[in-house]
Amino acid sequence: MLKEERLDYILKKLQADQKVLQAELSTDLQVSEDTVRRDLEVLAQNGQLIKVRGGAIPHSPNPLAFKERSALHEADKQHIARKALSFLHDGQTIIIDGGTSTLALVKLFPLNLRLTVITNSVPIVAQLVEHPTIEVIFTGGRIGKISQTACGMETIRMLQKVRADLNFMGICSLHPDAGVTGLDLEEAEVKSVMVESANKNIALATSDKMGTAEPFKVCDITELDTIVTDNPDLPSLKPYLNLGIQVI
Repeated sequence: MLKEERLDYILKKLQADQKVLQAELSTDLQVSEDTVRRDLEVLAQNGQLIKVRGGAIPHSPNPLAFKERSALHEADKQHIARKALSFLHDGQTIIIDGGTSTLALVKLFPLNLRLTVITNSVPIVAQLVEHPTIEVIFTGGRIGKISQTACGMETIRMLQKVRADLNFMGICSLHPDAGVTGLDLEEAEVKSVMVESANKNIALATSDKMGTAEPFKVCDITELDTIVTDNPDLPSLKPYLNLGIQVI
């Protein structure tokens, strides 16, 4: 089989199964695992998959730009946001990052809810600035125009001074082995500090984010306490449940 044919087979199998294993590909393609490893490296360098130990998994299907992401899966994000509201009560201090699912949550805050919200998200600040009973703390830092979030050392230093009750995370990619990952290094670093700065970490993730990975790690999957998703009954969520993570 020609190299181009092998690469095409790998991509089609990845699309069908949401993962590929080197050993299985070696048998299917009747080539050595070293050959398969090199093929996966080529596809990874082309941005067509993410290599993990023993195989590969897909990239997240969503674009990086906040405006583009806002228009995707709106009904699912609203459903997730309504479920996430159950974790909130008066007097909490919470961290909210710059995801589109977290913005959907903020838009549902009751007018009598009393919270302190710490965020690096410009759209979330704009949403909450006129809320009568929410205290808003913006992390500061350099604002990325594509993500509409603050990042950099100023943002990190501010977050390191915080001990929050909850951290609500918008998710780019989620995988039981690769953990929580993202497309942007600086954003991943900020999210990682948010995880360290909260007593409980809650991921808001549409089901298309499950089983995918990106280049920059935020945290191990076991750092999550809860995953709030649009379809908690999917078989692909069983590995997270087996790790003791609440899935709702």
